[in-house]
Parts: sequence; structure tokens; C-alpha cells
Amino acid sequence: MMPPGLVSNLQEVLNSRKGDSNSNSNAEQEQTTETLETVEFDESKPIVLVTNSDGVDSPGLTHLVQALVQQGLYNVHVCVPQSDKSASGHSVTLRETVEAASAKISGATAFEISGTPVDCVSLALSGALFSWSKPMLVVSGINRGSNCGHHMFYSGVVAGAREALLCGVPALSISLNWKKDESQENDFKDAVSVCLPLVNAAIKDVERGTFPKSCFLNIEIPTSPLSNKGFKLTKQSMWRSTLNWLAVSTSRYPPGHFMANQAGLGLQFAQLGRDASAAGAARRMATQKKNLEVVESTGAAGKSDPNRVKKYFRLEFLDNEQEEVDEDLDFRALENGYVAVTPLSLSPHIESDIQVAASDWVSAVLPDGQ
Repeated sequence: MMPPGLVSNLQEVLNSRKGDSNSNSNAEQEQTTETLETVEFDESKPIVLVTNSDGVDSPGLTHLVQALVQQGLYNVHVCVPQSDKSASGHSVTLRETVEAASAKISGATAFEISGTPVDCVSLALSGALFSWSKPMLVVSGINRGSNCGHHMFYSGVVAGAREALLCGVPALSISLNWKKDESQENDFKDAVSVCLPLVNAAIKDVERGTFPKSCFLNIEIPTSPLSNKGFKLTKQSMWRSTLNWLAVSTSRYPPGHFMANQAGLGLQFAQLGRDASAAGAARRMATQKKNLEVVESTGAAGKSDPNRVKKYFRLEFLDNEQEEVDEDLDFRALENGYVAVTPLSLSPHIESDIQVAASDWVSAVLPDGQ
């Protein structure tokens, strides 16, 4: 038996600790409740899923989601990569665990995904992340840089819309023709004001069943959005840049950076290797300009191996002169100041059909025959 005084003292200590534990528990519970607080879901409103290729802090995404929320017409959900995944194409994450972390965006339910834009759309539409599995429309963008011609095959933002179509959901991909030393962050807000009527019209016509089927629409907004000459239905061109590989002095490729000499094209290039951290957090680094080739002899377990050679390279895109003169091609319309609207299908055999269907729809929803 312990002395009564000691028992009393121990009891006081235990009670004190229990009180502290309850206080901490209540504080943690309040913090958890605050963290998990979600936007009220209105079943009477259609669901719009917004994604992109360059993350939650992208001004194009910020202004687009803000405009959709302020209208009060939709349940807005966001699912975007945790790091810059521009130029990731239609890639997916296999044999790795994908993390979904909640993100705070006023008026919307949002998650950041440690994967590609295609992962974001695929997961969002799977029913595993959200309580629904089929939104009324998927909007991918607004991208910083145009995605005309063959750049659509590299583009992560176009791939997000394409994945939605593969899953049977109507979609739009939207890009701003960003130009270095000319474009400003506020241009994204102007780009939203230009494309928002088309987004609203698409949602209404999806509900009515009159939105073009078997295709999604790629929308390219000119550098000065408010000075555009109107909307123009276009065809995908053969426009592309030359892929130029440079030998460099290091093996580390800066994640999610702009190639300095490509800012005029507005093309972003994501890291070629996997992200170093489990969350896929990207650290932006300055692009190295050295045109050097380094040969290293490396063996297993750090042992020297004269028969093993390592060389390091980085990719940049070089602008090409374009010979195509058809004014109905996407990049020509964009250069001439139009908002280029290009229907894209999953099969080249129905190209003429979707062109007609998209033309009829665009003519019907845009004022003054723009």
C-alpha cells in the first residue's frame, strides 16, 4: 500500500494531465473540424470540375474558379497537381501511391494531387475522391501559354480535358497566349471574362443534350484578351517547335520551370524525372545556360567503372517559322487576334463530323455570329 499523501498527490497530477489532455484534444478536434470544413453542396446546382497543369497557385486557375464561384450557379470542385506538370502530356502515375491533400480555395472544394493532370481528372471522376463521379463539365486551365498545333500532344492542360472525354464527360481546355515582357498577371482575369460566357453556354447545352458529342473544345485566347476580334472555329494545325537537346553539366533538372528562351511561346516544361519528395513538391530553380558535356565513369556501389558512361542533357523548344497559311488554323487565328476554338476528337475518322457539329454549336451560342 502507498502512503495516502502520495496517492493524493498522484491523483492530482493525473487529474491535471487529464485536463490538459482534454484541452489539447478539444483544440485538435476544433482544428480538424476547421481543416475539414467543406463548402456546402447544393444538389440543385450542376457540378463543375476545374483542373490545370501548373497547380493551385496558378493565376489562371485562381481567376477562373473565383468567377465560377461568384456566379453562384455551380458546385465548383478543383483537382490539380501539387507541382508544375506542364508538358506532361497524357501521362499517368503507375506503381506509386498518389497523395490527395485538401487545398483552401474560397467557395470551392479543392484537392492537390501528387500526380499528373490526367491523374487529377481520372481520380476526380472515379468516385473515390469526391462524393460524385460525373460532373456536368470539366474545365482545364487557364494555361499560361498557347497550345496550338502539335503542342497539344505535349500539353498537360489539354490532356486533362482529353481524359474527361475518355471518361464520357464534356470538357474544355483553355489557354492564354502569354508572352514575355508583354503579358501581365491581370490578363488572366481578362481571359476569364472572355471565355466565361462560353463555359456557361457549354454547361447549359450539356444539360439540354445539345453540346457537341465525341469531342472536347480547345480554346486559345490571344495575348490581349479584351482586344480580341471575336471567336473563330479553327482546325488543329501542324504547328510545332523543334525539340533541341543540350548537353549540360548536371543531372538535376529544375522542376516546373520556364525555359528562358521559350517564354515568348509561353511553354512550360516540367521535370523529366520523378519528384524528389513524396508530396511531389517542386522547387523552382534558375535555368542553366551552359552548353557543356560531362562524361562520368561510375560503377555499382560508387566504384569506378571505366566502361560505364553518363551524359546529361536538357530539353528546350526552339520556335520555327510556320509555312501554313490557312486562316482557319488555330495558330493563325490566334496570331490574328481571334479566340481560336478547336474541336478535338479521340478519333481522326470523325474529324469532319465534329467540325460541323462544333460549328453549329458555336454559331448558336455566340452573339452576332462571332
